[in-house]
Amino acid sequence: MTAIRWMLKTGDRIGMIQEVAQVFSQEGVSIKSMEVSAGQIFIKFHLDGAHLNSKIAEALKKELLNHNDIHDITNIALQPYEQREKELQAVLEFANDGIIGLDSEGTIRYINSTAAQLLRIDKWSSVGKNITQIIGTNTHFSGLLSGKSFDHQQMLIDTSRGTLHYLCSGRPIQDENNQNIGSVATLKSMNSAKQLVNSIMKNQKFKFDDIIYVSSSMGQLITTAQRLAINNCSILIRGESGTGKEMFAQAIHHASSRCLKSFVPINCAALPETLLESELFGYEDGSFSGARKGGKSGLFEIAHGGTIFFDEISELPLVLQGKLLRVLQEGVIRRVGSTQEIPIDVRILAATNRNLEEMIVSKQFRQDLYYRINVIPLQIPPLRQRPEDIPILLRHFHVKHCSELNRQLEFSPAAIEYLMHYEWPGNVRELQNIVLRSIHLTLGKEIDISDLLIQNDSQVIEIQTNVNNKNLKQVINHTERMILEKALKKCGSARGAARAIGLSHTTVLTRIRRYGLEHLLGSHSPDTSK
Repeated sequence: MTAIRWMLKTGDRIGMIQEVAQVFSQEGVSIKSMEVSAGQIFIKFHLDGAHLNSKIAEALKKELLNHNDIHDITNIALQPYEQREKELQAVLEFANDGIIGLDSEGTIRYINSTAAQLLRIDKWSSVGKNITQIIGTNTHFSGLLSGKSFDHQQMLIDTSRGTLHYLCSGRPIQDENNQNIGSVATLKSMNSAKQLVNSIMKNQKFKFDDIIYVSSSMGQLITTAQRLAINNCSILIRGESGTGKEMFAQAIHHASSRCLKSFVPINCAALPETLLESELFGYEDGSFSGARKGGKSGLFEIAHGGTIFFDEISELPLVLQGKLLRVLQEGVIRRVGSTQEIPIDVRILAATNRNLEEMIVSKQFRQDLYYRINVIPLQIPPLRQRPEDIPILLRHFHVKHCSELNRQLEFSPAAIEYLMHYEWPGNVRELQNIVLRSIHLTLGKEIDISDLLIQNDSQVIEIQTNVNNKNLKQVINHTERMILEKALKKCGSARGAARAIGLSHTTVLTRIRRYGLEHLLGSHSPDTSK
């Protein structure tokens, strides 16, 4: 039996389909499928007997072309719906995630090879089975069949070969009357999800240009850090929690000659002491119970040629402080369970928010290690000591998160006044969190003080009831003008003011003209003409 597919170019009028179907009926040929669009009719039919195929097909074609409104007939390889189905099947089969299509009762209508492999089932024999026969009773899938979607839910499935761990998402499929006619679910193994997160984190490359500031203190600090980045010396970054110590570390790495190699961060407070040593130095096969077969490279080996960043180095146990000191002195490591020395070449960056000098006195931190890592100290000032950075950071996070969440919100004048005088114990991280939280939780069109949800019992802030009706941009411009005016009065020139507040000479000249501050330059100053 031969399948023949034709595309008929026709006039666009009522009755064309009926006339075409009548020709096939008169010739005794059954149409298997028909698809219609404006000016086109696609037909698929079968013919029996090879020697008769051409004669019957020619007769059909001749009879059809006798109609004035049928202009042409051409052979096609596939009908449009067949082409779409094949393209969709190819997409589903090559998807990295497992995909399962269900009918309204939960019966599997389609499952791609990835899903079958993840669930350790046969792809073809699973079609026609109810999903509960494979994964058991599951509240998320029960809700999915009743029209409730879900995203990134963890799923544990017990099998004869162990427990399977997945992230799963699901969407119902509805007809034009919003009735559930089926659903689709995606599966990703937890290991794949973790690898994806790690890959994204590794690709984050904070640079000095990503640091938002206008204050002279931050400008001077960044200038110093940029100068130090080209060297290989160890740097100790100090600052309160939330000031951006890891961002500085990444910026230093990416401005250094090691930028093409790995930047490996490790939070010394996040891993238990029992795991820190094996994570840092790696281990040999069979060195302890539960060790990976074949052993594992440590973070020092991964960072070879690049930079390793010890965040919260003050939390490093004393025993490991001694081993880290040996690495810095000799440039070699030994894996746990091994006697072989492995040479490594890494740059050490460290950060802490604690007073290491006091810890040395109390015997909590080694003095010799302190001098090794504190070759050059960098102190990031807290946000309360650089209040001129608050408006630009507030605007940055406000625009960023409103765009991400597709919301149109403004801060009320009272809320802006409150944030400008807040102490910011959590620094930049707290500011970002407050902005994001406020955008999420605010129901109206304006973010007010009550939407900030700041617990501030220790600090009394008086918000004037007659706050002018200023928006965020106006408050920022007002603050910028005051800072520039103060710098000009102190320095007497645009060039001196530019150095003082950490902006370029050209930018300061532009701001002077914008705010009408030319009179502060004095008639002797030639700055405005440059």
